[in-house]
Amino acid sequence: MADMTPAPEFTGLGPLGQIAVTVNDMARAVAFYRDVLGLPFLFEVPGMAFFNAGGVRLLVGLPQGAPPPPNNSVLYFRVADIASAHAALAARGVKFRNAPALVARMPDHELWMAAFDDPDGNVLQIMSEVR
Repeated sequence: MADMTPAPEFTGLGPLGQIAVTVNDMARAVAFYRDVLGLPFLFEVPGMAFFNAGGVRLLVGLPQGAPPPPNNSVLYFRVADIASAHAALAARGVKFRNAPALVARMPDHELWMAAFDDPDGNVLQIMSEVR
């Protein structure tokens, strides 16, 4: 006999609440995300540290169990002025893969990006929508 229980109503997914990045050295990662990138530090538990990335919680943590997956996700951080953000982060020791570059021209703005790595090789980018 088929289950006649009605399916619960699904109203769709909400905004991202948390993103996780795997790292190999917690102290080095905390220093980079807090002190170099300037993300507000929220709290730490064994093997994990949490930051506020513009209202989305960023979990930076050690591998849990199985070998960590390859670094295949990219975090994009919005900045108001990409040139000044690039200069400020470079002055803090961030080594960029590229200078800020125009990625796309939209009808009402241009999208600019610049990529860099965290100490564990995770790719990060700053992005700015220039009107």
